[in-house]
Amino acid sequence: MKASQQVELFDTTLRDGAQTAGIAFSVEDKMRIANRLADFGIDWIEGGWPGASPKDDLFFEQMRQRDWPNSALVAFGSTGRPGHAAEKDHGLNNLVASGADAVCIFGKSWDIHATKALGITLQENLQLVSGSVAYLKQHIDTVMFDAEHFFDGYTANPEYAMQVLQAAADGGADALILCDTNGGSVSSRVFDVVREVVTRFPDKVIGIHAHNDCELAVSNSVAAVQAGARQVQGTINGIGERCGNANLISVIPILKLKLNIDCDVSDDELKQLFSLSSFVNEMANRLPWKHQPFIGQNAFAHKGGIHVSAIRKLSSLYEHIDPGLVGNEQRIMVSDQAGRSNILSKMQLLEPEAGLADDDPVVAEAVKRIKELEAAGYAFEGADASFQLLLRRAMGRFKRHFELVRFRVYDEKRGHHDAPEAEATVQVRVGGKLVHAAALGNGPVNAMDKAIRAALVDAYPGLSSMQLSDFKVRVLSTKQATEAMVRVLIESSDGHRKWSTVGVSTDVLEAAYRALNDAIEYKLVIDQVPPPDELGA
Repeated sequence: MKASQQVELFDTTLRDGAQTAGIAFSVEDKMRIANRLADFGIDWIEGGWPGASPKDDLFFEQMRQRDWPNSALVAFGSTGRPGHAAEKDHGLNNLVASGADAVCIFGKSWDIHATKALGITLQENLQLVSGSVAYLKQHIDTVMFDAEHFFDGYTANPEYAMQVLQAAADGGADALILCDTNGGSVSSRVFDVVREVVTRFPDKVIGIHAHNDCELAVSNSVAAVQAGARQVQGTINGIGERCGNANLISVIPILKLKLNIDCDVSDDELKQLFSLSSFVNEMANRLPWKHQPFIGQNAFAHKGGIHVSAIRKLSSLYEHIDPGLVGNEQRIMVSDQAGRSNILSKMQLLEPEAGLADDDPVVAEAVKRIKELEAAGYAFEGADASFQLLLRRAMGRFKRHFELVRFRVYDEKRGHHDAPEAEATVQVRVGGKLVHAAALGNGPVNAMDKAIRAALVDAYPGLSSMQLSDFKVRVLSTKQATEAMVRVLIESSDGHRKWSTVGVSTDVLEAAYRALNDAIEYKLVIDQVPPPDELGA
């Protein structure tokens, strides 16, 4: 059943989101993101500020060939400059010439910004707002007005803040967007103010543009909708200047799933939230936030044995929605808090054919071994491949594909400014054959990895496609300084799949070897390569 209220989604990832420290979208990045947002079905996609930079100009020029059946491209700008006729204002004319479907301009709604920042009278500011909107309406069908600092302005001078909105409405603005520019408002206040504005302007689309400086941008956006707002502006993953903007990845499922509010997102589109979030992170060169609500890797992860036991009976006991609704999935984590339920659930995901029962002694042995290893510093939460090998060993279903005889690593540095040189030599036994290999690397672990695979590739050609894609080292106890245990996490890839393994030792190379060993063994297991008969578990 659809709710009676419909809310428009306005994405400003390419403009407000691009102001995030450390993010620099190329024109190609912006085009790919814009097209992905259009595929998802976002109503309004703000592309940038024409005339503000050559990059934005090129973006709008390239986007003239767009073919979006359900989305509109928006150009962003400001009201005209004080003392200049609207028709001669370069900024306004850049918006008109941009080729966008709609424009959104911001203007001052806080009286002190008009008098101090612009240096004009309050009346002149009203004329600037109405005149700018009116000029744009002569050339573009849809004009939206962002009332900058509206909530602060309303607190300082509510009558004048309303006058600014009225000036925009008089100019013909189609939507009046209330901006919490400093991100300092709380949700109850947002609700009250938005309800007052909706009452005053019943024939206009009222929107909300919330920043996250108090970590309330999503809450404030939802409160605004509950008060009658019909447009939400935000960004994918909440990126944006300072602490970011309202996160549409959270706003959308809250509106659709929690409040039954129509935001023109189908069930199938909702399932794309996870991939949309990941795509924008890739374009922004950002690591995903594992704890991000709804789509984070840990959003539906369960670690405690009691929780896992409960969700195996009924997932809603510890999950507020079905993770599949937003394209995510349930994760059962393995740790020193794990019990039989964790093992059984993990086995269902990793080894569905195993058919273990609750009282199977293999489960008890696996739980015991996991807790022993984690007490020694292992972490299986991010190392599913090592965990699967552990389970196979516990079930007697694992045989080694090779046996290490020895390895030696040299790391030599000559002179203060010269780069170090790393070389590794290894000797392994594959079946009844001893194999020796050596390799150079850009570090000792890289050299070791190359040498081991060089020794094995003749016997196992599939290893030629394998490479390390990530490598992390963590010192487990700073009190012991250089004598401390270290944990090495390795992510490997063969171009199609990725898997993670873990190793722990007081020797970083030994820890790395253990993780590398698991990574290679796991690759051979998933490739279903039979091990030699001469080697044991």
